[in-house]
Amino acid sequence: MLKNFLFHSHELAYRTQYAELKERVRATGQLLPGTPGTLVLRSGTGRSYWYRAYQGSSGKQVEDLVCRDTDDAAHAQAAADLDFAKWVGTQVRTLRKLEFQVADKAVASVLVELHNAQLLAAGLCVVGTLAYMAWLNELGVRAVAARTQDIDLAARQNLKLAAPRSFLEVVDGTKMGFHPVPGLPSQLPATSVKLPGAAGLRVDVLTHGEKTGQTVALAPLQWHAQTVAHYDYLLQDTREGAILAGSHCIPVRLPEPERFIWHKLYASAVRKSFPEKAAKDLRQAVTLAASLTEQDEDALPDSAAGLPPAMKNAIRRHRTVILAALEGNAATRHALSRALADA
Repeated sequence: MLKNFLFHSHELAYRTQYAELKERVRATGQLLPGTPGTLVLRSGTGRSYWYRAYQGSSGKQVEDLVCRDTDDAAHAQAAADLDFAKWVGTQVRTLRKLEFQVADKAVASVLVELHNAQLLAAGLCVVGTLAYMAWLNELGVRAVAARTQDIDLAARQNLKLAAPRSFLEVVDGTKMGFHPVPGLPSQLPATSVKLPGAAGLRVDVLTHGEKTGQTVALAPLQWHAQTVAHYDYLLQDTREGAILAGSHCIPVRLPEPERFIWHKLYASAVRKSFPEKAAKDLRQAVTLAASLTEQDEDALPDSAAGLPPAMKNAIRRHRTVILAALEGNAATRHALSRALADA
């Protein structure tokens, strides 16, 4: 059946291993940037201090002050933090070998800084291909996911930060050399940052707008975002999840899977200039739809009632193409047919 080309389920033991990792990381609070490293004692001017020596995001060696040599409690906590980070790294490497989705260490560096600055907890949501990879892991399935050189972050315009935080300053905390990407036309404020080089990692900030491609200010982030139509629908309900990246597991918020699937189907229907991106959106949507339907055959039909009319109509016009992508997967074709008939 075609579903075997879309996804395969992980063994229950592997899914349990992933769930335990995610829950233990979520309970830890701050994450250590870079490699776990080691604790080293430095002496000078008559005093001694413990430092954490590690390889930072830029690849350079870094030493961060931990405590005075007489602060046994702080030293013990730092040692426990290093041990936990090493355990997490071992778990992530194992899950990578088991074909869980794991992004690269540059992605990890950015997400760790955003997590530690509490921007993710405040409602900054991971979307795009990284969200797709995360939902494959969350649903316990393995499938092909093209590597991405983008981090797509989406924020509702009422992002709940206790106080404004500079998005650029937080990303600069990686010390990797991100620079703002000029808007188009060039007089528009930047909505993205990027690492040097044609293949350098790019971080895009997105939000809802009546029209796609406009630039609006996000005061809580002291930054601007590019608008995407119907992102208010996508971000209306989000779930706790995680991104595996580098040697890290980072708690994130994700659009709920039904909304993510419907928005991907919509995007695949309305993209005109980039047919390869439309094909990627469709592939991601039908793969998650097949996985979700296997676990809950009513999830998509039940969620279809909340579709905005413009999304509903665009998806219906694309119905033949969508169902063709699911040829051989009778259960998901039936669920989507029910959903589109009732929507």
